[in-house]
Amino acid sequence: MRKPAWLKSPLHVGEHFKDVTTTLQQLRLHTVGQEAACPNLGECWGRGTATFMILGDVCTRVCRFCNVSTGHPSAPDEEEPHRVAEAVKALSLKYCVITSVTRDDLSDGGAANFAFTVKAIRSACNNTSIEVLIPDFDGNVNSLQKIIDAGPDVISHNVETVARLTPEVRDRRTDYDRSLFVLEQIKESNPVLTTKSGFMVGLGEIEEEILGTMQDLRNVGCDIITIGQYLQPSKECVPVIEYVHPDTFDEYRKFGEAIGFQSVASGPLVRSSYLADHYFKEVG
Repeated sequence: MRKPAWLKSPLHVGEHFKDVTTTLQQLRLHTVGQEAACPNLGECWGRGTATFMILGDVCTRVCRFCNVSTGHPSAPDEEEPHRVAEAVKALSLKYCVITSVTRDDLSDGGAANFAFTVKAIRSACNNTSIEVLIPDFDGNVNSLQKIIDAGPDVISHNVETVARLTPEVRDRRTDYDRSLFVLEQIKESNPVLTTKSGFMVGLGEIEEEILGTMQDLRNVGCDIITIGQYLQPSKECVPVIEYVHPDTFDEYRKFGEAIGFQSVASGPLVRSSYLADHYFKEVG
C-alpha cells in the first residue's frame, strides 16, 4: 500500500541530532528510535530528546509488528545505568524515557535494571523527569513493585493492539488482559503515579474495538493514552491493512478526552514516547 501524504515526516538533522548521536556512540547506548525504525527519530533527536533502550538490543519475544532483533541476549551490563545517567546529564535532558527489550531470561524480567537506571538518573540529574516504558514482566507483581519503588514520574506499558488481534500481532507469551493487569496493579499500588499506555491502528481492527480498548484502559485508571498508525518496519512484519485518516485520529482524541483521560495523543505519526514531556505536562 502506498503511504498517503500525511505520513510523510520531514527530516530533522540539526545540532542536537549530532550531539545525541555522538553521545550514544561514545557511551555505547541504544535508543528505541534506532532499533524500532521510528518515523520521528530525526525530530526527537533534533529536539535533544531520546528514549533509551536498556538491557541490550536483543529481545526474547517475537512480536510481529516490531523491528527489534530477537534471540538470546547477553547478560545485563552492570554499568549501563550509570552510562544512561551520564548521557542524560551530558545532553541536559529535562525529560527522559527509559524502555527495554523484553528479557524473559532474567528472573525479574530486568526490573532491577530499570530501578537502578532510574536511581542513577535521579542521583546525577535531580531535575529530570523520568518515564519508564516497561514490558509486562509476565505479570510478576514483585517486579512491578521494584519499578514503582524506584520512583519514576510516569510508568507506561503498551497494550499495542486490540484484544482480538493480540494473538496475531504480539508474541504468543503476551496477553491483552495481563497488560491491563499491569497498569491496574501500578495504579492500585500508587494511585497518584501517572500511568500511560498506547496502541497502533491500521492492523485490521474496527472502530468498536478501538473505542472498547480505550475504555478498557480508562477502567484500569490509565491517565495518558497514545494512538498511532502502524507502519510495517520490514517485510517479515505483519502488513498494514489500512492507513487511518487524520480526521479519524481526531475523533479518537475527542472520545478519549470525553471518557476521562488526562491527556490523549492521537495521530498518524504518534508513538509511545513522542512528545512525552508535553503530554506529561498536560497531566501536571
